[in-house]
Amino acid sequence: MPNKQSNVYKGLAAAPGISIAQAYLFKKEIEFISSANIEDVDEALRILDEALEKSKKELNKVFSLAIDKLGEKRAAIFEAQIMILDDPILIDTIKNRIKTEKKTSEFIVNDEISKYQSMMDTVNEPYMKERSQDIEDIKLRIVRNIKKKKWQSHITDEVIVVTDNLTPADTVLFSRANIKGYVTNFGGLTSHAAIIARSLHIPAVLGLHDATAKINDSDLVIVDGYRGEVVIRPTEEQLDYYRKRIENLTQYDEELSKLKDLPAETLDGREISLLANLDISEEVDLIVSNGANGIGLIRTEQLFEELDQFPTEEEQFEWYTRIAEEIYPDIAIIRVLDIGGDKILPVDVQEANPFLGWRGIRFLLDNKQLFKTQLRAILRASVHKNIKVMLPMVASITEVRQSKEILEECKNELKYEKYSFDNNIELGIMVEIPSAAVLAHEFAKEVSFFSIGTNDLIQYLLAVDRGNEIVSNLYQEFHPSVIRTIDFIIKEGKRHNVFVSICGEMASDQIAIPLLIGLGLDSLSVSPALIPVTKQIIRNISYEEVQKLVEKCLAAVTEHEVKNLVTAYFDKNIKTHLKSFFVNG
Repeated sequence: MPNKQSNVYKGLAAAPGISIAQAYLFKKEIEFISSANIEDVDEALRILDEALEKSKKELNKVFSLAIDKLGEKRAAIFEAQIMILDDPILIDTIKNRIKTEKKTSEFIVNDEISKYQSMMDTVNEPYMKERSQDIEDIKLRIVRNIKKKKWQSHITDEVIVVTDNLTPADTVLFSRANIKGYVTNFGGLTSHAAIIARSLHIPAVLGLHDATAKINDSDLVIVDGYRGEVVIRPTEEQLDYYRKRIENLTQYDEELSKLKDLPAETLDGREISLLANLDISEEVDLIVSNGANGIGLIRTEQLFEELDQFPTEEEQFEWYTRIAEEIYPDIAIIRVLDIGGDKILPVDVQEANPFLGWRGIRFLLDNKQLFKTQLRAILRASVHKNIKVMLPMVASITEVRQSKEILEECKNELKYEKYSFDNNIELGIMVEIPSAAVLAHEFAKEVSFFSIGTNDLIQYLLAVDRGNEIVSNLYQEFHPSVIRTIDFIIKEGKRHNVFVSICGEMASDQIAIPLLIGLGLDSLSVSPALIPVTKQIIRNISYEEVQKLVEKCLAAVTEHEVKNLVTAYFDKNIKTHLKSFFVNG
């Protein structure tokens, strides 16, 4: 990529893809909320009922469109919104306030629903803040209909929508206009708008903070949903670069498709198990078509988020069974519910530092019945013997042993209930807390496999909050302590024949792959879209040579030294085999 210029802005890579198009600044009209007193309460209640009915009709239309474009599972977002409009407690409260306070229905609706939003916004959880935005959409919809205003958009085809925030309804409605991309000031990876954009294959970069201030209507804009970058009013050099990347995409996809049935094997014969991380069940087809050896990480909290509630044993059983059957005979590693930290908790718990708080296996062991429900569902889905169980955020041997006891309880219950399951199902752990890394030798005697979660491991090792922009430059995957810790984990695992994989973002960094292979990993688990290019990189590596690279990196004492070593190796041995579309810039 050309040297980083002042017109390149960084956000969250929310949906992959690259688009070049004119910007369309989408600004929703801010409705004036009158708090005037009213004399005719019956009239105000009639207007409210009409507005609620109109809002339901609008959302039902969006719901129908969403089913066509996204399928029933994703469209359930709108079904949940419609249910809010039918919530008897909310509606009764609003009506009672209109009767007693004798204020306009628009004022009461805005005030009452805003209370729910305020409660969500005070919770230090991105997920809750994003759900607050969904409720904002419902509130504004009702207010607009009370005032008998119409949703207006003069959007044309093939533009990049630039806006403050996107509601799920906006995302679906805009899709009718052949939108080329989304850029927003706010929004996160778990927002419904981001999920829908990914489902519709529309590139999206979210959370730029001041995108609407920097971008003018009709400006030419480049959205890079892979790197999370937006180029505003690009230069000719930048346009040439990105046009070339887009052109290479189709050609390179065809080249990479030829690797589908070939092994992820180094030039000198070391075979790597190349697995995929699964966020949503619809990605299984892509995992299979891209030639992965299985699924190295199923993030079950995504299922919980899709349903906006804790799924029953039957719902989980059906979900896990479908994935296991679709991926068979390859393996599927199911990580039990990993919530807390930057993921929503099911209860209103205020924690000063949730990343060091009640999360992962700690939460599950404190909520045994919830844990058992999930383990029972996983066991019942394991009849094909290609499922493994993984525990998140493990810090002590005691947590593993307690989990094993609960797993045995579930097995005994299922035997009594005459269910079939894999009695020898393998149990592994995420190694993402320094204490687990230090005790890797002892953990290797307790479990069948390790999966190194570099995202958390790095932030805990370096005491750097990876979401804090102020210290983001200190979050360094090539820090010598990170490399030496990964090396230690792998060596201790090997001493006890424990299968060692890596599933964090570091595994998806093409430049890091030769180093990770040289460290002796058995497996890499990456996003489904990166399987082909990762396989090609592995097939152009000499294991003997990258072991020498590792020796130099382990002797280095600064992040800069390590990064220079891995970059030099990549540029010399790998870069020429890859198209510029995929190479990190």
